[in-house]
Amino acid sequence: MSDHSDSPAPDATEFSVKGLNCQSCVRKATAALEAVPGLASVVVSLEEERAIVRWRPDVKPSAYTIIRALQTAGYEAEPIRNSQLTTRNSPWSPLTGWQFNVVFGGAVTLLLMLGEWAFGLGMETWFQWAAFALALPVQAVCGARFYVGAWRQLRVGSSNMDTLVSLGSTTAFGFSAWALFTGWHGHLWFMEAAAIITLISVGHWLEARMSAHAASSLKALLNLAPATAHRLDTSGAEDEVPVAQLRVDDRIALRPGDRVPVDAEILEGQSAVDEAMLTGESLPVEKSAGAKLYGGTVNQNGRLIARVTATGDTTALAQIIAVVQRAQASRANIQQLGDRVSAVFVPSVVLIALGTGLWWWLAYESALRVATTLLPWLKPEHFPASPLAAAFIHAAGVLIVACPCAMGLATPAAIMAGVNAAARRGILIRDGAALEKSGRITAVLFDKTGTLTEGKLTVAAVQEVNVSAMSIRELAAALAEPSNHPLSRAVAMADSHRPSLQDWREVRGAGVAATSEGAICRLGSLRWLNEVGVNGVGHPFATEWTSQGATVLGLARGAELLALFALRDQLKPHVADVLAELQRDGKAVFLITGDHAQTAAAIAALAGVPKENVFAEVRPEQKADIVKQLQARGQRVAFVGDGINDAPALTQADLGIAVTRASDVAREAADLILLQSDIQAIPEALGLAQATLRTIKQNLFWAFFYNAAAVPLAALGLLSPVVCAAAMGLSDVLVICNALRLRAWRQR
Repeated sequence: MSDHSDSPAPDATEFSVKGLNCQSCVRKATAALEAVPGLASVVVSLEEERAIVRWRPDVKPSAYTIIRALQTAGYEAEPIRNSQLTTRNSPWSPLTGWQFNVVFGGAVTLLLMLGEWAFGLGMETWFQWAAFALALPVQAVCGARFYVGAWRQLRVGSSNMDTLVSLGSTTAFGFSAWALFTGWHGHLWFMEAAAIITLISVGHWLEARMSAHAASSLKALLNLAPATAHRLDTSGAEDEVPVAQLRVDDRIALRPGDRVPVDAEILEGQSAVDEAMLTGESLPVEKSAGAKLYGGTVNQNGRLIARVTATGDTTALAQIIAVVQRAQASRANIQQLGDRVSAVFVPSVVLIALGTGLWWWLAYESALRVATTLLPWLKPEHFPASPLAAAFIHAAGVLIVACPCAMGLATPAAIMAGVNAAARRGILIRDGAALEKSGRITAVLFDKTGTLTEGKLTVAAVQEVNVSAMSIRELAAALAEPSNHPLSRAVAMADSHRPSLQDWREVRGAGVAATSEGAICRLGSLRWLNEVGVNGVGHPFATEWTSQGATVLGLARGAELLALFALRDQLKPHVADVLAELQRDGKAVFLITGDHAQTAAAIAALAGVPKENVFAEVRPEQKADIVKQLQARGQRVAFVGDGINDAPALTQADLGIAVTRASDVAREAADLILLQSDIQAIPEALGLAQATLRTIKQNLFWAFFYNAAAVPLAALGLLSPVVCAAAMGLSDVLVICNALRLRAWRQR
């Protein structure tokens, strides 16, 4: 096989994968691909039988490497050319997927059940031959997926659910065929063999349907972007073109009701834009010239002309889809227990089945006595009449009832449902580990500016100390102009005249300085000015405005204080309610800021943060140290920041939560990303994470409990092969249904 990736390949490469029968297969294929060096993300879809891999920018894509990795795991794959992140909606057909097994196998099984149970024909020779003729195509055609899957796993020295189903159904069918052809008189198990294949196929069909239902939010995201766009040429004429043909700086026209095809910036027009599916924000956002548009949002009531700023995988929608896909395919630490058990599960079940067969064959009376003693209302005629028949049938029951799929589904199904429920609310979850950590948080540490406050500072008052107000504003604006700090931007906006400065520099977390007419001029915090020897920083103006929650900056020339600026930021709506809700849920809330202690105390009082939980005058590089201090006290800390300057603290925290914009998703270091600027979603995000973690634990308990109870019952002959097959399929369905409850979860 040659490497087909010698030519440049797109960032995302798609492969069709054969042999994916259940979520355990998906998990195994995902693990095999994640071990390939150079991959940024992996998404394996059971419903569509495909894998999408994204390569890191510095790595040359190699289709051969992906194919080999999947072959090593027991699956066949081939690349799909011209892949796009779109869903394939094909009409329903009884001949595709698991539908054929369900339809054909169900019809055969129903006929055999009617013959045996309704008309009592089980011991008639002609009916036994008819049953053989009907069950044979079920075994050969419907069972082919199981046999092929088991053979692929056997070739690589592994085993899975297909191995157990193949062994179990073949045992029942093979024994019955041998008995029929040798003239053995007794009950035959063709109906049970057909029912095994059919019922497990029904379970897999329901599993695929429910998994697709759980991923509905991602599908909604995938279908947000339209297929075509109205591109404008140099003369202003409109031309409808495929979205794939759009390039950065192209001009596009948006009519009322149009979906925005790509990220863009408005050049002309004014309209309200519905961003609900992308950000969770229910109210339309007013947009005018200069405003950002995101692909997938809806232009509501005005005609817009916009310039394309991002296309393809660089759009905000594509980045959000990539985050959701990666989270769905991710693993949580709690899943390791299920993985360890699943690794030895199938070989253990085969040994138990072998022991069961030998026990019933060599010690039939003893086994029968034990079974009837445990359930005294059962009569001996409920069991196979001969030791050999009992050995084969009860061994088949053990093979069928064991269900590694339930253990493999327990965590991924809950993660998928939880991630999608969060995405519908404008909450992006990075991976399963982040979801798991979110459910264990005991303390929430908020950065002030841009998180609890609007982040739009204005100069509320100026106190002249030594020179005229005009020269103060001009000098302060000139010092602040080159800086991007919110405090500096507020001062820079206060005046449009700029005297010339030399040797400008910014002191992180303190202020800015430059030389003017031979003297060093500084604009920054009073603490910093005091440290460098500026006189008079303890002015009553500072005390007065600090007590009102304002931040006070000082302007100095050399050691002389020239003026004081009071800058004020407003708390975001509902901040006090959100923090109160978190505290009612048993979480401690903390505030961290670079502001003066009095300013921080005033903001904390308005927000409802206990005064002992306030960290003031903290430099940006010290935020991570504060997180460490809280962790040293035994707290599991969630840090909430604006996601731009807070990367060290977001990384240090047990859980990083970024309050950001859709366009910033790809740059975040956070575990949770809120696509709204409001923090109202934080209690909901943490509550949903706790509910997801609880669901994972419930699923794992059920999976272990089911196998712990079902395998011994089958070994004792207390469960027939038909009941075993139904129970196996039901266990998968129960796990998925429990996970789907998260879609309807609501904050109390």
